[in-house]
Amino acid sequence: MTVDENIKCDDAPLPVGAYPHAKRVGDLIFLSGIGPRLPDGSQIPGTEIDADGQITTINIEAQCHAVFANVKAVLESADATWDDLVDITVFLTDIERHFETFNRVYSEYFSTEGPCRTTIEVTRLPTPIAIELKCVARVRN
Repeated sequence: MTVDENIKCDDAPLPVGAYPHAKRVGDLIFLSGIGPRLPDGSQIPGTEIDADGQITTINIEAQCHAVFANVKAVLESADATWDDLVDITVFLTDIERHFETFNRVYSEYFSTEGPCRTTIEVTRLPTPIAIELKCVARVRN
């Protein structure tokens, strides 16, 4: 299978490395890991950071809503919708404290008929965030 196109989204924060927001391969769209930073990259909703760059406060609910907004923006840039999502991998930095809130917020966006999902805990993410999503969508047009 060949890569049809890279997807760049002006309404989502820039990637933190040398990779696109997403890639379309045939009728599949693979989103790179997407976090909750604001599209201009200036802030992370629900996060306070000290002078050393360490997270002092996390509002996981605010981060969840922000990450879903960023995923939606990338999907729309790829001419896809929520209904096209088939698989989501969720990375949480504190599954014990944040899983219940994440599940509640997730259910505001998806039903049990939504995409498959895996949630795992990681020690940290590449920026001072507490959540990141990795998504796969299938566009049927």
